Amino acid sequence: MKLAIIGSGYVGLTTGTCFAEVGHEVICVDNDAAKVETLRAGKIPIYEPGLEELIKKNVAAGRLKFTSSIREGVANALVVFIAVPTPPQPDGSVDLSFVERVAREIAGVLTDYRVVVDKSTVPVKTGEKVRQTISRYNADGVAFDVVSNPEFLREGSAVADLMKPDRVVVGTESEKAATIMRELYAPFNAPIIVTDLNSAELIKHAANSFLALKISYINALSRICEASGANVDMVAEGMGADHRIGRAFLNAGIGYGGSCFPKDLSAFIKISEDLGYEFNLLKEVSEINRGQRDRFVKKIRDALWVFREKRIGLLGLAFKGNTDDVRNSVAMELAEIFLAEGAEVVAYDPQGAEKALQIQPKLRLAASAEEVADRADAIVVATEWKEFRDLDWAAMRKKVLSNLLFDGRNLLDPQKLRALGFEYHSIGRG
Repeated sequence: MKLAIIGSGYVGLTTGTCFAEVGHEVICVDNDAAKVETLRAGKIPIYEPGLEELIKKNVAAGRLKFTSSIREGVANALVVFIAVPTPPQPDGSVDLSFVERVAREIAGVLTDYRVVVDKSTVPVKTGEKVRQTISRYNADGVAFDVVSNPEFLREGSAVADLMKPDRVVVGTESEKAATIMRELYAPFNAPIIVTDLNSAELIKHAANSFLALKISYINALSRICEASGANVDMVAEGMGADHRIGRAFLNAGIGYGGSCFPKDLSAFIKISEDLGYEFNLLKEVSEINRGQRDRFVKKIRDALWVFREKRIGLLGLAFKGNTDDVRNSVAMELAEIFLAEGAEVVAYDPQGAEKALQIQPKLRLAASAEEVADRADAIVVATEWKEFRDLDWAAMRKKVLSNLLFDGRNLLDPQKLRALGFEYHSIGRG
């Protein structure tokens, strides 16, 4: 099947590449001509395990192409995906101007039936607005259908999530469009859930908000564990063994970040308000998340007394492991707090360091993870990169000025680190 993906950011690029990998002909559209040329050369502006190799493979096979022309994309596709940014606004709502603009541009070049698919994460009723916009600006009255097909990608494992999805959600009132979408996704051998347009749009926000709730729940429990001497890891194991609950997303730490959870949670709260419901449960989820970071900073401040003129070795800058994404990263928020109070921050991240430096030029980047220990007054683990667990911590102990180690991701073994002489602090582990 021939597809066009409008927007070659994280979602659009990964989605288009995986569709090409299963045999579809894909043309990715982006209004950044320089990015298009970079992609044509087989290089990508993001880090996602396995993605660059797939792009090169499918470009070489002729199944994946790139253009800056929406006209070209729409003309050469039966299914047209909208995968443009939907950034948050100050009040928590979503900026839909990119989606609206693309809908108008599609309408202006539509000459034959197309299925227009919302892949961007959007508020409920956006699909209706997209349909109205295309109808309004589609001067020739060409037939089309609008579908909501939300993405459920996790940065760091997005290729696997697309190639082996838990489910595919298709929201449409058109049986013709539903049939085309089933054919499109047939190679993935995944359950396909067909709903109305509005239900599909709600599913994405509801799912992400529930996962954020699980994270905040275990983080709230970590505070009870610290106060009582219990171990949050053991509590999570006992809870997660119940198949109705599950172990995933019950890892205590310094809170969630990234480009999805904070934005989607705020958006869902605002969507609910606009529909007449105060979603106070989700407001508390957000509040717990913010408080978790602040409690962690207090631990560090209590131990160091003051941050001024202290050297803090920061392990991690990305919001999670296996990505270079530093947007809404709690690790970056920690760095900002330390720097604002006069500390020197020596940081290392396997993939996110350069992007972090663009945001905060006062960071001093280490060439290796071990280097952050040099004459450090404290080491802080802020991102759950596996390589941090496997470091030579005995050698690190010999390099530090002080023995303070703060594990914001419960990544390390407390007994091992204390046996090496570290004063080890983690989250909710007694």
